[in-house]
Amino acid sequence: MLFRRARSESLLDLPRIETERLAICPLERADAAALHRLTDDPAITGAIDFLPDPFTLADAEGLIAGGRHGRDRFLGAWLHEDRTLAGIVGAHLRGEGALEIGYWVGGAARGRGFGTEAVGGVLGLLRTRFPRRAILAECRRGNVASWGLLHKLGFRETGSEGHRPGRRQLVLEGGA
Repeated sequence: MLFRRARSESLLDLPRIETERLAICPLERADAAALHRLTDDPAITGAIDFLPDPFTLADAEGLIAGGRHGRDRFLGAWLHEDRTLAGIVGAHLRGEGALEIGYWVGGAARGRGFGTEAVGGVLGLLRTRFPRRAILAECRRGNVASWGLLHKLGFRETGSEGHRPGRRQLVLEGGA
């Protein structure tokens, strides 16, 4: 008799997602230069505690390589019109019952709804793929744009501090 080991949950095989204006797909090594150009911006590195400033090409390569174990995955949100990288959405398995999302949008793409479109697309995929996991996010109180995006997509504050300094935890309503 053969026994199959239950497949552990993984983010390795997340598929490409198409939205109205974006192609969202897991970042690959070939995307490192675009990730570097987008992310080496003090407005981004100053807001995301795990990103070094300056954010180098080697940092971009390391961020992408960090997804090879399946617990963390970064997806690029590419504009359909010119294949420019507009933003990043990160998905992170946390313990047995939670999944955390995070994101950043490049300067030229900010304020145009790309963040909402990208995060919303990824949330749809994650809810289907991981229906038993609560989907969480963390946000600094002063980040008005991010609070607005998260509330628009259905996140509500849990009343708990986040794991990162100065962050509050939010949970997606209607989740697990």
